[in-house]
Amino acid sequence: MPISKKLTRRAGTTAAAVCLAFIPASAQAESGGVGPGGVSPSGQSAAETVPGAKAKLTSDGRAIAPASAPKAVKKVIAAANRIEDKPYIYGGGHGSFNDKGYDCSGAASYALHGGGLLKAPIDSTGMSQYGEPGKGKWISVYGASSHGFIVVAGLRFDTSMTAGDGPGWSRSMRSTPESYRVRHPAGL
Repeated sequence: MPISKKLTRRAGTTAAAVCLAFIPASAQAESGGVGPGGVSPSGQSAAETVPGAKAKLTSDGRAIAPASAPKAVKKVIAAANRIEDKPYIYGGGHGSFNDKGYDCSGAASYALHGGGLLKAPIDSTGMSQYGEPGKGKWISVYGASSHGFIVVAGLRFDTSMTAGDGPGWSRSMRSTPESYRVRHPAGL
């Protein structure tokens, strides 16, 4: 990651954290983590979309939701964008959705929770039992005993085989021999 990107992100995250310190926790929770003006700490506007049914991966690693996606899908993408530059920490995101870093299922849990699709973090085995069987139209959840990830509007959100050392987006799908069970949120 270029140094300018790291500095910009860190500065933006720090500024957002300082701003959030003055907003009551209850208001922060209700906002889904999006700050005043509908801009997330990643800089993405809550209303920013691209035409069509597929999300777009930007050069700075964010995903932009498709305009035709349901609101829950847009919220999942916005939530994932908030943590896409956090470090990988084994077990991260399991004690609480808000953590210093995330592992595979912790990152997926955070994103799904951001869309209102999960009440408590689950591990990768839990991901293999989440929702309904099969691929979803908008969101697919891949779970196995050793790893888990999600695909949202055509982009993979994962902690491996992506740029950086933690959660991130990728256009490419995994090509590993793991036996994943594929599930999806009802209706998505």
